[in-house]
Amino acid sequence: MVLSVPFDLHTLLTYCAAAAALVVAPGPAQALVITRSIQGGTRGGLLTSVGLEIGTIIHTVAAAIGLSAILASSATAFLVVKYAGAAYLIVLGFLMLRRSAGVTKADGLQEPPAVNGGRLVLHAAMTGVLNPKVAVFFLAFLPQFVDPRRGAVLLQFLILGMILGTLGLICDSTIAVIAGRVRHRLDASGRFAAWRERVTGTVLVALGLRLAMADRS
Repeated sequence: MVLSVPFDLHTLLTYCAAAAALVVAPGPAQALVITRSIQGGTRGGLLTSVGLEIGTIIHTVAAAIGLSAILASSATAFLVVKYAGAAYLIVLGFLMLRRSAGVTKADGLQEPPAVNGGRLVLHAAMTGVLNPKVAVFFLAFLPQFVDPRRGAVLLQFLILGMILGTLGLICDSTIAVIAGRVRHRLDASGRFAAWRERVTGTVLVALGLRLAMADRS
């Protein structure tokens, strides 16, 4: 019995090159990782990276079974998901801004607050999942590298998603480590602590507004 190989080498290498270019390009995901790293240190950024890549896998499965096609073809579905995601980010941002009123410079000399890891992962995953433009992008991008003649279409989608998620996790984790170290140095100087929550809240609100104004193109 001969097992069918999901991809030929040229297709796989082409996909990996395209995926690598995508994950290193600056975007909302990197902005979220940086702000979470500034807020909660390297740990916060790493957990956010994990959550974002969980969102990547969810979008991959959605593209494979056709849910993304619904968002691409239905204006109503697209708007519902878009505004739900935007509202989620904006509410989180305003909560951060309100909390920033109680932050003092002395707080910067302390270790990052212990934030529930599961909550950070969930927030990041929801941020990714509730972005319909990402879903539409996956529907347009992944099928270019899927060949039904090789069989196991769902497996092909999952492999492509895992590759993209792994590259994204490596890139975002690197950003988290760098931003976490910068945050530590800024905190040690005692000059950045009062702005930490404000920066995080402002970026989250900005990401929410950006998503609210997005269209399907």
